[in-house]
Amino acid sequence: MTDDYFCCIGIDTSNYKTSMALVDNEGNIISNVQKYLDVKKGERGLRQSTALFQHVNNLPEISGSVFFGLDDAVRKSIRCIAVSTKPRPVEGSYMPVFNAGASTAKTLAAAMDIPCYEFAHQEGHIEAVRHYSPLKEKKRFVTFHFSGGTTEAVLVEESTSGETKYTIVGGSRDLAFGQVLDRVGVSLNMDFPCGEQLDKIAVNEVIADKADLPVIKCEDGYINLSGIETKCQRSIGEIDDESLIAALFQRITEAIGRMTIQISRKYRVYDFLYAGGVSASNYVRNNLNDHTKSDINCYFGDPKLSTDNAVGIALLGGKKYAFETY
Repeated sequence: MTDDYFCCIGIDTSNYKTSMALVDNEGNIISNVQKYLDVKKGERGLRQSTALFQHVNNLPEISGSVFFGLDDAVRKSIRCIAVSTKPRPVEGSYMPVFNAGASTAKTLAAAMDIPCYEFAHQEGHIEAVRHYSPLKEKKRFVTFHFSGGTTEAVLVEESTSGETKYTIVGGSRDLAFGQVLDRVGVSLNMDFPCGEQLDKIAVNEVIADKADLPVIKCEDGYINLSGIETKCQRSIGEIDDESLIAALFQRITEAIGRMTIQISRKYRVYDFLYAGGVSASNYVRNNLNDHTKSDINCYFGDPKLSTDNAVGIALLGGKKYAFETY
């Protein structure tokens, strides 16, 4: 290892997972440990107090997994800790679940006498995908964040001083894609979260038109999803589940394409990055290009890094440490 080699620990405590990662300054993922929070059958999520309690109980186990068996040289190279402390990088963004990770990160940093950097959960999602994509050095692009509670298009603009400006330029005005999928999946007696289970069915079902779901209208880069969620709920039992699921993914993918085109034309940006759990969908990945334009570049990341994880947070911490140190 060279003298300038170092590692950063990342911690993320979202509504769905407890996550911790160890990443070096070359982008190598040394450890990436996650644990889903327990949700009772039939429920569509957790209260913040319940999720916070589970994170507090999960973090010691997760930490042990990250540190177990580490080479002494790697242990000594840990120079900083990064943690997600809020959902989005905007003023007033707050959720109690992130307090669990913040408390652990600050305690570890104090014990190890190293800096602790704070970021937003959304920033971590973006960086986890961006760092390993052709947009790694791109200064201006749009990223979509599709997760259980978020459907947003964010214009990312980096200045020469290293500061990043995030501007919301599109997305859903009511429900998120992940919420729709989870609500429909739970109604179909699936375990929460349901996206991965639904996606496996959608990619194998070719007859989607039987469901006759409404087109998701898009205006100026924004959509509403409550209507299609209601239609799906009313359709359960009237048509077979597989066709309903395939039709839902078809409509979602079409809507993503419409938002992409409208935002591209309005802001004159042609590079798009898709992050968040819903972006891990094989159906969306396989079919999105059919609903965009040839001059638009669409990039997806590793599906394992698209869902909730702490790799992106660790990468951001490493970048900030390098900027301040070297």
